[in-house]
Amino acid sequence: MVEKRPLLTVLSHLVLILGVLAVAFPVYLAFVASSHPQSTFLSGVTPLLPGDQLLNNYGQVLSGGTAVQGMPPLAKMLQTTVIVALLITVGKVLISFLSAFAIVYFRFRFRALAFWTIFITLMLPVEVRIIPTFEVVASLGLLNSYAGLTLPLIASATATFLFRQFFLTVPDELAEAARVDGAGPMRFMKDILLPLSRTNIAALCVIMFIFGWVQYLWPLLITTNEKFYTIVMGIKRLLDIADGEPQWNIVMAGVMLAMLPPVLVVIFMQRLFVKGLVETEK
Repeated sequence: MVEKRPLLTVLSHLVLILGVLAVAFPVYLAFVASSHPQSTFLSGVTPLLPGDQLLNNYGQVLSGGTAVQGMPPLAKMLQTTVIVALLITVGKVLISFLSAFAIVYFRFRFRALAFWTIFITLMLPVEVRIIPTFEVVASLGLLNSYAGLTLPLIASATATFLFRQFFLTVPDELAEAARVDGAGPMRFMKDILLPLSRTNIAALCVIMFIFGWVQYLWPLLITTNEKFYTIVMGIKRLLDIADGEPQWNIVMAGVMLAMLPPVLVVIFMQRLFVKGLVETEK
């Protein structure tokens, strides 16, 4: 039984409020900075109240106006990043689901070895294998393409492990009943496992979408065409202004636009995301 103590309740709420302020205040400052003209920042002091240039600044950064000094429109970068993030998300979830299904429900030689081979790749992030991966992508002629941006990133040992652990909790009686009813492996996967995995898939989709959205090193390495620049690359280019100070109002407008899609994904999928992470009863 949990005791209700007013002092502890007040203290816990105070800690939560301080935590929210610590996270939200920098975001609020970025929003305020994106609503002021560039001249406001010449003094080196960031105002605390929004200005009157909000629509103008966001319009410039989306259209790639003259104030962005030849910068490609961020609207195109947002579109490219959405496509890349969605392809990575769908690819990771689909491949991980199928690989975990094969490892758990099919009996073949070296099954355990196959799983552990996949699992130890967690120790090999993209940064470690980036040179041979780039060599393969370049040899296949996939530079400056959506395939080059996404294919090296769609395999996920983490998602495969999570799906495998979930499939192990599914009662064997379900598989036996499906077999008795004449359902094949694909029918069992589609009609039973897929609906049961809905919350897990939702949680992984949120995580993988954000993973794909914030990619910087790999797109920077394989893209030279502005058509395939991602939003994170765009923010870096906004900061790189030759012989001048960064236009912080434009930079912060780009930051706010880059943050908006992941935040919306988390908000709209919050219920399924939390349920997929904490649900224990299947």
